[in-house]
Amino acid sequence: MVQIKLETSWQLGASKAEAVEAALFPLLHAIHESGSLAQAARALGLSYRHTWGLLGKWERQIGQPLAHLQQGRGASLSPFAQKLLWAEQRARERLAPAMERVAAELQQELGRVETARPDQLLIHASHDMALARLRDTLARRGRLHLELQFHGSLESLQSLSRGRCDLAGFHVPAPGPGVQLEPAFARLLKPRTHSLIGFAVREQGLMLARGNPKRIRKFDDLTRGGVRFINRQPGSGTRIAFDRLLEREHIERKRIRGYQQEEFTHLAVAATIAGGMADAGFGIRAAAVQYGLDFVLIERERYLLACHSDRLHDPLLQELLAVLRGRAFHSLLAALPGYEPAIAGKILGTALASG
Repeated sequence: MVQIKLETSWQLGASKAEAVEAALFPLLHAIHESGSLAQAARALGLSYRHTWGLLGKWERQIGQPLAHLQQGRGASLSPFAQKLLWAEQRARERLAPAMERVAAELQQELGRVETARPDQLLIHASHDMALARLRDTLARRGRLHLELQFHGSLESLQSLSRGRCDLAGFHVPAPGPGVQLEPAFARLLKPRTHSLIGFAVREQGLMLARGNPKRIRKFDDLTRGGVRFINRQPGSGTRIAFDRLLEREHIERKRIRGYQQEEFTHLAVAATIAGGMADAGFGIRAAAVQYGLDFVLIERERYLLACHSDRLHDPLLQELLAVLRGRAFHSLLAALPGYEPAIAGKILGTALASG
């Protein structure tokens, strides 16, 4: 499936402004982190001469110094460059949720008219960062092709039951010997018809603004005055889990300011909080870490892939199972905060239980 990524571009300069090279902001960040132009160049895989020229070009274009270089004392960003770097990060955090949502919508529309490939598995799945990385990794290696479309958990399982996809990705609470399904999921999965494939165990909890200025520790804190929440869309596994936990804590949804404000992925929720438009959300640890947010663990959950049992011996599914059981995939999970490979590649169909 064609993958869509929307990006912003900057134009700087009083007249005849041109788009800023993609390397400029990473270079400013590297100088800030390392305190050395030479080390920044090495970190980015660029030559010292190229980075020197890049700085000089944009200092002339903008009319402001970007870095102070002192022999024997390294390099430091000018006050203007520090503010410019802050502004770029702020803009990215503010725009990321909308851009990610539009990209997902466009990708979904293109997927409806795309011609199927003989080496691909079509997956409708609840948003998951490891699944997206696995798709990209396999695509780069030219192996098994995963056509991945993110939907809510409920919508994904409905797609599987209607024959619109090969696999459906969803998640359930981790504790217990069997797979305990939400009632809405159990109605769509039948023990004699479907099998479950373990994908990963991951941590889900409260994603909070950096430093947690509102001192949010538990669900009841979300009802305090001045706390703004950002939710996931109805039908998503995370929204279903959040509602279940609210019911367990006897907390009314209407008491949470922002409960009706929705985003469609964990990353979009995290970006909304990082951009200062909300104080808290519910999602996975890996998304919180990516945006530098605080995180309070609420529960561990199993991310699963459902399929029709008669497809388990399909060569493509067998290849996917081999990938999930392999060392490379376990390393991929280890690089994502809050992920574990304990169930990766295991067939869990005999453990189906409603609850």
